[in-house]
Amino acid sequence: MFPEYRDLIHTLKGSDAHFTRLFEQHNDLDHQIKRMESGEERAAHETIETLKKQKLHIKDELYTILRKADAARKAG
Repeated sequence: MFPEYRDLIHTLKGSDAHFTRLFEQHNDLDHQIKRMESGEERAAHETIETLKKQKLHIKDELYTILRKADAARKAG
């Protein structure tokens, strides 16, 4: 996820608790969705779709944080 921000992600995970929580939530949702889609964990199609929407919303938040941090880093 966001390979162009790999270094910045590493930095934020060490310094921004909110970013770290969001990043971990995104990864947890990703793993849960994969387990459900593979049949390892049972779930209704609607449940999977809801989780995918939550994951996308978190990804959007992470991207916003990364863009702001990148702009601040370049300005400073």
